[in-house]
Amino acid sequence: MNNNTVYWIWLVNALGYNNPKYKKVYEMYNSIEAFYNGGEKEWRLCGIFSNKELNSLKKSNLSDARAIISRCISLGYSIFTFEDEEYPECLYNIYSPPAVLYVSGDLPDIDNRLSIAIVGARRPREYGIRHSYNIAYNLSKAGVTVVSGGALGVDCASHRGALNAQGVTVCVLGCGINADYLRENANMRRDITFKGAVISEYPPDTPPRSFHFPARNRIISALSDGVVIIEAGEKSGSLITANFALEQGKELFALMAAADSKYDLGSNMLIKEGCAIPITDYKDIIKSFENVYVTNSVDEYSATQEEIDVIPIKGKAPDEFKNRKTVDLINKSEKEIKEKENNKKEHKTDINLSGLEKDVYNCIGNEPVHIDEISLKLNIKVFKLLPVITKLEMLNLIESTQGRCYKLK
Repeated sequence: MNNNTVYWIWLVNALGYNNPKYKKVYEMYNSIEAFYNGGEKEWRLCGIFSNKELNSLKKSNLSDARAIISRCISLGYSIFTFEDEEYPECLYNIYSPPAVLYVSGDLPDIDNRLSIAIVGARRPREYGIRHSYNIAYNLSKAGVTVVSGGALGVDCASHRGALNAQGVTVCVLGCGINADYLRENANMRRDITFKGAVISEYPPDTPPRSFHFPARNRIISALSDGVVIIEAGEKSGSLITANFALEQGKELFALMAAADSKYDLGSNMLIKEGCAIPITDYKDIIKSFENVYVTNSVDEYSATQEEIDVIPIKGKAPDEFKNRKTVDLINKSEKEIKEKENNKKEHKTDINLSGLEKDVYNCIGNEPVHIDEISLKLNIKVFKLLPVITKLEMLNLIESTQGRCYKLK
C-alpha cells in the first residue's frame, strides 16, 4: 500500500471493475493524485472518458476509498496497485488489468517463478478430482505455484493438492476475500494464506455475483504461464479461462479423456482444434517449460482415496463430509493459530515515550504492519515516521520483518 492507493480505489469506485482505462490513466499521468486534483477540466482533456464516466468521477469521493482501506487494515489485508513493486508485471501486461488488488496472505513472486493455473468442472467425476489433485501436488513438489479459483470440484482439488504438498498456491476470488462464499472451502482459503495468497479485485464485503466470476478468470490466466483445463463440458465456464489464456499468449493444456465423454466435450474440442496440448500428468506440463524454468525433481505422488473423498463438489450435501477426516494441513493450521494466540505479545506500559512515539507503538501489533498503513492511520508522512520507528527498534519494543513491515518484539 502507498499514499496513492486511496486515489486508485476512488477511481475504481467511480468507474467499476475490469476497465481498460485504468491502465491508460496510469500511462498518461505521472501521479494518480495529480489526475484526481486536476478535476473535471483535466478529466475531459485527457479524452478517454464518456459523459457518464465523467459524472461518476464527479460523484465519487475519497471518504469511501478511505473506508475500504480502513476495512482492509482491520482485516489484515494488503492492497496493491499499479504503483506497487509487488504488483505482478504479468498481470499488468493484459488488456484490462485490475487497478487495485486485495490480498490476504503473501503474494508469491509470480513473475519469476513457474505458475500453472488448474481449472475445470465444479461437479467432476472422481477421474477429474484425482488428476487435478495429483497434478497440483506434483507440480508443487517441483516448485511450481498453483493458481485456481477456489470453487468446488477441480479448483478445490487443485488447491488442496498444492497445500498437502506444502506448496504455494494462489486463489483468485470473484467476491470480497471475506465474503460468505462456499463455506465448504472456508478452511481451505484460510490455509492458503499460510502458504500463498487469496486475492480479489473486489473490496472486502463484496458479495459473490455471477458476472464477477467470468471477469476474474482473466486474472487466473494472467497470473499463470500455462492453464490446465480438466473436465470442461461443452458450455463449461472453464472455456472462458481457456479463451483468456489464448488471448494472453499463455500455454494451454487439457487433460485427455475418452473421445465420447460428455464431461470432456469442451476439453476435447480444445485438443482437436490444436488450441490445447493434451496431457496425462504433471510431467507433460513441466516438459513444456524445461528450457524456461528450473524445477525440482519429484518422487511422483498419487492421492489416497481418503484425500479424494474429502474434496467437496457441487451438488454434494455438506453432511456427506461431516464424519470424514479432514486433511492434515487444516489441523496443522488450527494448531498454528492456537500457537499464535498463546504467543501474543502485549504492549508495554512502563516505558517513557513521547505522544507520537506512543501512537506509532500502539499501531504495531503481533502481525506485521506496513509503514504505509501506519502513515495512513496516523495521517503522518513516512519520512517523519522513520526516526520514530528506529527509536522503537533501538528500545527493543518492535522489530522489522520483510518489506518495511514491523511487529511487536
